[in-house]
Amino acid sequence: MDNSIIPYGRQFISEEDIQAVISNLKSDYLTQGPLIKEFEDKFAEYIGSKYAVAVSNGTAALHLAAIALNVSEGSNVITTPITFVASANCVRFCGGNVWFADIDPHTYTLSIESVEELILSKPKGFFSGIIPVDFAGYAIDLEKFRALADKYNLWIIEDACHAPGAYFIDSNQVNQRCGNGNLSDMSVFSFHPVKHIATGEGGMITTNSLELYQKLMSLRTHGIVKNEGAYTNTLAEAIGHQYNETQVTWPGWYMEMQQLGYNYRLTDFQAALGISQLARAAENLERRKAIALKYKEAFEGKKWLKGQSGFVEGHAYHLYIIEIENRGGLYNYLKEHKIFAQVHYIPAHMMPYYKELGYKSGDFPASEAYYGQCLSLPMYPTLTDAEQDRVINTIAHFYE
Repeated sequence: MDNSIIPYGRQFISEEDIQAVISNLKSDYLTQGPLIKEFEDKFAEYIGSKYAVAVSNGTAALHLAAIALNVSEGSNVITTPITFVASANCVRFCGGNVWFADIDPHTYTLSIESVEELILSKPKGFFSGIIPVDFAGYAIDLEKFRALADKYNLWIIEDACHAPGAYFIDSNQVNQRCGNGNLSDMSVFSFHPVKHIATGEGGMITTNSLELYQKLMSLRTHGIVKNEGAYTNTLAEAIGHQYNETQVTWPGWYMEMQQLGYNYRLTDFQAALGISQLARAAENLERRKAIALKYKEAFEGKKWLKGQSGFVEGHAYHLYIIEIENRGGLYNYLKEHKIFAQVHYIPAHMMPYYKELGYKSGDFPASEAYYGQCLSLPMYPTLTDAEQDRVINTIAHFYE
């Protein structure tokens, strides 16, 4: 009997990845070097956006995106309870107010009907924006959300941390890739080890707006600008006491902090790993899809199954979720057999922090019903057929 541990997620570090990082460690750059821009450019090309800004993690990406869209005290922003709490916390970091709307029980993503109902319950202009989440890798229909946002003059930050390579098909039968910037103001991604592309920690913001791109580039590095066309101080102030009127060039050392920013930079050796990982992102995505299809076929029609991720075109399968009877019993049984499933997520509105802000159990029935029976199964490119068979057979034995 195989007693090896099977986690719900696992990073895939190849020999090429290791050599890429070693090569960078032998170079002159460890923090902000040329590989940052290379990673940004290659990621933007993969996603289909004009611009990409690499940052220290996905939460930093959300925070900077919120700042760039002027979220502040009094801002009201809508998001889903079924997400990692950072999707909501980024609004709170800026002093804004988080408003949750319920999910679609079939896709597990933010329900556009619930969002519009919430918008209509408040005075015109009450809300600033929406943060929809491509939960588990399911590409939410941003075409519909864009129409809704335009109708009520709202911005959109797409939380695509689960969904690089995912897409949905729009009304013109065009594949709209998550993060391509066509339908959102900005999109954010995460490079945590269990995500599609791993850099240890790391994140990316994509956009098609030059104005937002420039703001993000400044915000990730303390709000500092190093561009003589953008300086607000005088040349005399820049040079100091040795200035004379014949001097017309700005000194090479000069820079200006023009707003309160953060140290949210990615490092060059993380970018080296990211570039290497990105090179096989498409291949790994195909493996995830194959695993998803096998799960779907194995569980279809089972009496104990209440729902599952299924096999959906454009899904990136960061997670494969089943909804089942006796979730707690199955979770423990799998753990006894060294299969470590996970629950994604405890609804954000049920966290004590958000309950203190006025939310309570019962506020979002679809989200809470989902939480009561969801379980994320092992899903990662190096999961072998034999390991997946072990997961499937162990679940079957539990329900016999």
